[in-house]
Amino acid sequence: MKITIPLSALFLLLTTNLFSQTIADLKLKNKEIPKSYFLSDGNNCVSAQACTFYNDIETYSNIVGTVKSKQMQSFKSKTDSGSIMYFEFENRFKGDRFLQGLLWGKDNEPTDAHPEEYLAKGKFLIIWSFHPDSTIKEKSEAKIDAILQ
Repeated sequence: MKITIPLSALFLLLTTNLFSQTIADLKLKNKEIPKSYFLSDGNNCVSAQACTFYNDIETYSNIVGTVKSKQMQSFKSKTDSGSIMYFEFENRFKGDRFLQGLLWGKDNEPTDAHPEEYLAKGKFLIIWSFHPDSTIKEKSEAKIDAILQ
């Protein structure tokens, strides 16, 4: 009996942490943005499919789920540019196979022409539309991995 109470409390704490997060928690803050980068307006998607998904997400709601909120951060530097798209769903994101096909086509993995990567965890979906060697993408991925363990 003594063991189940602490384990249940730990489980509750871990699940509460995941579900209490917001998009604002996931976004890069000014102090987290590498000095060589700056925020830019609009989108800087490497390939059109990622931004089309962001702009038309409601069209796909029967496949991926209902979006509660979405936000985008776009960045530029002398050697890099791209966008991070954040989605929070009413329930779990449920469109992995669909999103893979939309972003990467028959390759089913990132390519030079379609380098987008994404993470779906619980009710959150984050899409990084950057080239693979992007410093800011790595910074964002590390932050989000730490928050959404």
